[in-house]
Amino acid sequence: MVATEHATGPAERLEHIPQQPLHQVDTPFEKATFGMGCFWGCDSLFGATKGVLRTRVGYAGGTAECPTYKKMGDHTEVIEIDFDPAKISYIDLLDLFWNNHEYGLTTRMKRQYMSLILYHSEEQRQIAAASREQEQIKRSPEQIITEIAPAGPFYPAENYHQKYRLQGHSDLAKGIGLTPELLHTSHVAARLNGYLIGVSGLKQFEEEADLLGLSKDQVQYVRQYVIENEGGGIFC
Repeated sequence: MVATEHATGPAERLEHIPQQPLHQVDTPFEKATFGMGCFWGCDSLFGATKGVLRTRVGYAGGTAECPTYKKMGDHTEVIEIDFDPAKISYIDLLDLFWNNHEYGLTTRMKRQYMSLILYHSEEQRQIAAASREQEQIKRSPEQIITEIAPAGPFYPAENYHQKYRLQGHSDLAKGIGLTPELLHTSHVAARLNGYLIGVSGLKQFEEEADLLGLSKDQVQYVRQYVIENEGGGIFC
């Protein structure tokens, strides 16, 4: 089980340290949308993946209007990813998709947690279909039940679902100036939401820590959690 409890001591000062956290990035991007079980875990997984710019979780794939967590209708929990195709390919994202389901890849679940790829272009559809065929060969005789469908309306989930792991570190969240809007759009929030549970590891974090606009105390705080949680599971 990955740790999300607060550290003591320096953490109490995190919200009072001035800095310029990197919330907005203007890099050209493409979108990817996946359903792979509970969306908290995949929000952390993709958020700290190289080439991913922003993440947000929500509901998609169904027909019900204005779904909410308690009244989702026929929608599925999904993650919407903005990624830089010059740094990570759609195929690379699919590799993470196939290998990090908490459940539902070969076992029928209720629609809320189903395995789902929502494509944003014909190219994505073709890549996803070919990827599923290859994955089926590898997993035979198990039967993959992932659905592939066009991306329709995306309904953002309630704010308490966004960057769920980061919000568990309230001093750090306050310290980077995290607002309800930035929960959906911030680059640094997406990165920290993954690093805090060890996603992508210490080496990558230290390579980009100075680029995220964090104070020295904030870097050290996050670093402790990366070390503690690196190699742990990605799940809700």
